[in-house]
Amino acid sequence: MEQPIKILIVEDNVIIADDMQSMLEEIGYEIVDNVIVYEQAVEVLKTQQVDLVLIDIILASDKTGIDLGKHIRENYDIPFIFVTSNSDRATVENAKTVKPNGYLVKPFEQQDLYTSIEIALSNFIYGKQNASNEAQSNGGGNTEDVAMSNSILKDSIFVKKQHLYYRIQFGDIQFIKADNVYLEVNTVDKKFLVRSPLKDYLEKLPQNKFYRAHKSYIVNVDHIDAINSKDIMINNTLIPISKDFKEFIISAMNS
Repeated sequence: MEQPIKILIVEDNVIIADDMQSMLEEIGYEIVDNVIVYEQAVEVLKTQQVDLVLIDIILASDKTGIDLGKHIRENYDIPFIFVTSNSDRATVENAKTVKPNGYLVKPFEQQDLYTSIEIALSNFIYGKQNASNEAQSNGGGNTEDVAMSNSILKDSIFVKKQHLYYRIQFGDIQFIKADNVYLEVNTVDKKFLVRSPLKDYLEKLPQNKFYRAHKSYIVNVDHIDAINSKDIMINNTLIPISKDFKEFIISAMNS
């Protein structure tokens, strides 16, 4: 099932932190936790699933938000945004050393917060895809490495619907249908439109589960309910298949 983006707030001013949480929950994001010091943030990152972190640079501890940003860069592959009252040159230059995905100056409105998060997520995803595509074009890495680097997370992918990015578990994707310049990503109970070539999207998915069944379809073989000489059935939907894919499936079934 699709899941809202999970955000960790690290802010030592509890009034500002609570306001941020209310703004984010009203938009539709999920707040994993709301903590005030470096050590608490490290523990949350270690024990819970977090997609993005909002970090105040000055924290109520010896270690700063910049220290936390460095910790995230060294240990996690997720975006983070600095949220701070300080916009002086020295602070900005110091913040740049850990390459944040955004920098938001207080005070701010709900729309400012939303825009910063969406741009950070979009740039993060786009940057990951470009990096993995470049690695492939240079011939680097084996098949398993490429499949892993193409995914934003190990077991899921981000899909945008209306104004939010949702994380979709790979196992919940049943099939993907090409429709002009868009792809229709079908999960158990939802459909998402994605602007991407079918071939490029296939490269983002686990290669042991997802296959090009037809020039216009990618399917998750775990969701195939039935097969005949021309089609497969997934969740009561008939999907045309190529001769090669039919032979592959029959061979896999008999092995």
